[in-house]
Amino acid sequence: MSNFAIAGVQMHIRNDDNGDEIESHVRSTVFAFPWVQMVVVGEAAPVGFRQDLAVELPGPAEDRYRDLARELGIWLIPGSFMERAGEAYHNTAIVIAPTGEVVTRYRKLFPFYPYEGFVTPGEEVCVFDVPEVGRFGLAICYDKWFPEVQRQMCWQGAEVIIQVTATGTIDRDVETAISRANAAINQCYFIDVNGAKGPFGNGRSVVYAPEGELIHEAGEAEEVFPFMIDLERVRRTRNLGMHGLAQAMKSFRDSKVVFPAYQAGRDVPQEMTALGELRMPVQRDVATGRMQEPEIIAFDATRHSGTDG
Repeated sequence: MSNFAIAGVQMHIRNDDNGDEIESHVRSTVFAFPWVQMVVVGEAAPVGFRQDLAVELPGPAEDRYRDLARELGIWLIPGSFMERAGEAYHNTAIVIAPTGEVVTRYRKLFPFYPYEGFVTPGEEVCVFDVPEVGRFGLAICYDKWFPEVQRQMCWQGAEVIIQVTATGTIDRDVETAISRANAAINQCYFIDVNGAKGPFGNGRSVVYAPEGELIHEAGEAEEVFPFMIDLERVRRTRNLGMHGLAQAMKSFRDSKVVFPAYQAGRDVPQEMTALGELRMPVQRDVATGRMQEPEIIAFDATRHSGTDG
């Protein structure tokens, strides 16, 4: 089987417990479109970015969605949790099979620093198999800005990349372009589910096919968008090339180029160190266009009204 049905749920995400809203959206989606096999919700959907609502995984918060997936017989990605692991916090997405089993948990590799400064990054890319369908990759919002993440997932066999997102800022137009580029250069489906217009989203969730063409772009309001993907198309595009042209994955596989930036223990060139410290810009930076002496500003997720995570 190479066809697979997915529904993105672009919903309002509050900086609070959104469990009832998620469950309602997932249930109504499966009721309206009973042929859907996987439902995906945006980043931070369960509890926003609230550290005081962070959960331990596994645990009761996760079990609620396991029960829901099992009852409805669907694959479920209910956004990402604020996970508490000892003294650390992670931005963690989970994938639940129709049996209710948690297939994988993924900790965001690239938190949106400095705004998401309380989050500890994960250490591994995430791929998982949907039996008899294909291999999927999972990433979270700002991860999309680092093409190495998508490339590594596809290097490990991912044919579909699911990206859960919470972008409510001015750069959404750039992000949709990045999503398209990730689909085309990796010759895969790229599915980017954002929050609806509000504190943690401005909509415009997108689905791109392996040759880079747009399947769907949502509006700004709440929206459910079911669609069908064909994994055989990914395999054909990677084998024969984009419209019979670029066979990018084969060229990357066969290349003998060594990229120093990716080597362990690499030397950081002066041009990179000259960029200065990763920190919150302040008013004087805006006025002068130059970074001044470091000034670290604490980030309080319980009071933050928007993010580009």
